[in-house]
This record gives sequence, structure tokens and C-alpha cells, in this order.
Amino acid sequence: MEMQGKTVVITGASRGIGEAAARAFAGIGANVVLLARSGEAIGTIAREIGDRALAVTCDVASWSQVKAAVDQAVYRFGAVDVFINNAGVIEPISMLRASEPEAWKKGFDTNFKGVYHGMRAAVPVMRKQGGGTIITVGSGAAHNALEGWSHYCAAKAASLMLTKAVHKEEARAGIRALTLSPGTVATEMQTRIKASGVNPVSAMKWTDHIPPEWPAKALIWMCSEEADEFRGGEVVLNDPHIRARVGVGH
Repeated sequence: MEMQGKTVVITGASRGIGEAAARAFAGIGANVVLLARSGEAIGTIAREIGDRALAVTCDVASWSQVKAAVDQAVYRFGAVDVFINNAGVIEPISMLRASEPEAWKKGFDTNFKGVYHGMRAAVPVMRKQGGGTIITVGSGAAHNALEGWSHYCAAKAASLMLTKAVHKEEARAGIRALTLSPGTVATEMQTRIKASGVNPVSAMKWTDHIPPEWPAKALIWMCSEEADEFRGGEVVLNDPHIRARVGVGH
């Protein structure tokens, strides 16, 4: 997809992969709509990007807030060409037997319901305009259970199935639904995982994690026809062949 003048909505855009993606898409001429609970952080990023950026304070766990944010994107820029479900939380890190039900539910609401809300808001807009791309930032945790991450692993697995469902339902309408599994990324989430001391991921060295600019570049690549073979499925950035096609790594 030629991104000049296209509109990209990114959830969880206040830091990490979301922030890197917003800057990367804006750098190739796209309009970017930054969604996050931290209005101050996304406001600062949007001001740095300039007129092509819009910051909308939004909790993805709330359907009404996500719907309103998409409406604002359409009002400001006239379309939503790409919607990126990136928002996610790792907390609470806890064995299921000791988990606090309300905290567990809150994590699942962000990591899974937030993805549903994004898709539900974006699909009607994209159908009306003749197509679009929906990318969900997934995880290897969708396939491999990890101690202390029950809500996260379950949500990532469920979100991958949502991508498959949207592909089945909307591919004929020109909507491309894909998942990016980025691997471990050097973000604030990894700092919290490290501090928990739970499961093998917490034992990894900081240098083992890739920079957020790599998945940001992968997200741009996934908007192109080159990634069409992965529609309804998953792009795994740990795969050296994928890294070569995206143009990152060694």
C-alpha cells in the first residue's frame, strides 16, 4: 500500500511499538491517529509529528471510547485505511491459583476485548470505503503457555482467532486482517517482566530483545501486497526469512 496520505490508527501509541509505529508511518507520509490512556504522552508525540497526527485519549477496554476515537479519525482525515491493535498489558503477572479475579479480568479486557473493539469499530468504516488493513500485534504467547501469564497467553490466542474470523468474513470486502508476532521487544513491558522473575522470558538479557523500530518497520511492510500471503494468519518476526523480507536484523 502506498502510505502517502493514508490514515493509520494505532492503539497503545504512547510508547514502545505503538510510538515507534506512529513515527514510522508519519515518516512515510501517512496520517496517524494515536490512541492511548495517557493523553499527555500521545499529545506530546502528536505535536512532535505535526499536522498529520491526531492524539485521542482512549481506553481500548471501553467500546464507546474506541468507537468515538475511530469516528474522530474519520472526521479529521476522512478514512481509516489501517487499524493497528497494539495496546496490551502484562499485568497482573501471577500464578492463576493466586490471581486476583478483577485484576485478571482487567488485563484480559485490554488484551482481548480491546482487539475486538478495534476491529468492530474499524470494519464498518473499511467496508464503506472499499477496504483496509487491520493488523493485531500478537505474541508467541498465543501458542505457548507461560507461567504467570494466563490472561496474556489466553488473550493473545483468542485475538489470533479474531484475525482469522475477520479474514473469513471480510476478505471479500477488501479488508486485509493479519497478525504480527514480533518476538520480545525492548520496551517498558520487558522491564516489568524482568522485575517479576517469573518464567524464562524474565531471565532474558536486555540485549536479547529487538528494538521497537523493527516491528514498526514490519507493520509498514504488512500493509503492502508483499504480505498478502499472510492474510488471516501471522507474520513471525523471529523468522530470519521474514526479517530479510522486512529489511531488519542481520
